[in-house]
Amino acid sequence: MNTTGTIDRPLTHDPKKQAPMKQSVSEPTGSAIPDFTTSGADNASRQNRTREMQLIPEALARAHMHERLHEAERERQAVRLAMARRMQRRAERASMRARRALAMAVMH
Repeated sequence: MNTTGTIDRPLTHDPKKQAPMKQSVSEPTGSAIPDFTTSGADNASRQNRTREMQLIPEALARAHMHERLHEAERERQAVRLAMARRMQRRAERASMRARRALAMAVMH
């Protein structure tokens, strides 16, 4: 099976077995700061940092969506609680009306 991975789900998590990062074709050359090698930093760790930097927006979006889902669930719970309290008050009023009607019927 020769399936390629995606950024979100890489084929392997071992950076040495992953394909090297390719420069974008749509981006003109010289549009960004040229790549340079610092002393002591090998290419694999720099490539890994580049991949991590590319994954940051995805992780942020995932965390944002997770938070939004929790927020929506809390909102739904609050609405359900308010509705339950409203229905409880309505039932209590109906119960009081029924008691009053029964008392009036018994007295007369």
